[in-house]
Amino acid sequence: MPRVLLYDNLKSAVLERQGEAIRFHPTLLAFAGHYRFEPRPVAVARGNEKGRVERAIRHVRDAFFPARSFTDLADLNAQAEHWCRGQAADRPCPEDRTMTVRQALAQEQPQLLPLPENPYPVEEQLAVKAGKTPYVRFDLNDYTVPHTCVRRTLTVRADVDQVRIFDGAEMIASHRRSYDRDAQIEDPHHLQTLVQFKRQARQHRGVDSLTRAVPTCQLLLTRAGRALVPTSVLSPARCCACSIGTARPACRPPSRRRCAPDRPTPTPCGPRWSGNAQRAATRRPSR
Repeated sequence: MPRVLLYDNLKSAVLERQGEAIRFHPTLLAFAGHYRFEPRPVAVARGNEKGRVERAIRHVRDAFFPARSFTDLADLNAQAEHWCRGQAADRPCPEDRTMTVRQALAQEQPQLLPLPENPYPVEEQLAVKAGKTPYVRFDLNDYTVPHTCVRRTLTVRADVDQVRIFDGAEMIASHRRSYDRDAQIEDPHHLQTLVQFKRQARQHRGVDSLTRAVPTCQLLLTRAGRALVPTSVLSPARCCACSIGTARPACRPPSRRRCAPDRPTPTPCGPRWSGNAQRAATRRPSR
């Protein structure tokens, strides 16, 4: 007799459905193959089938959670197991009111398969990216990683108690899972290694800067001197006005047009004159 478990058509179980053609979630198929049962989604728009799935959730919500307090998740799971083996097992069986759930389970127990020795890893797996700082963010909290793994895409595998971080197939960090918000869960070894790396980098940078201080300053002064000295001092230019060699920095640049012989005396080399001063110097004397 095949073991069948009914599921609602939620995305974590059914990815796509066209009539009786169903595409299950790969994780659900792996889970069903490990525990050897058949997942079967209820029919669409059939309230009577869907009620059989959700009735157990409503019973837990109404009979277990009201007026119950717990300290952490482990305490809640312990109380839930005690409730399932006690009060929930003694209630009348929904299929046959003449017996309890405990009695129905005892009758069905010989037909059930034993659980495998290795439990299925029900971990949450998520790809995260480490930025400039050695932290990765998961479930609204930050967890430290080695400083050598920054600026990489890592993988987080988390269960109810532990958060493990992998770089490929290598586990690089392991932390206790936190259910707080905006908390920083740090490994002292990660921080100590980062501090030592920064100290060594500063020491190496200081020695390197001292060995290169003199050549760097000489090169800086040489470049600054070349930038301040005009190019006309380093390479004499020809003035189109007087056609003589000059080393004055303010000499006018060469012109494509040559000075005509019948023109007045050209402007001598020297500082740039204003337009009125040039016209006054080239004006013919009046009679």
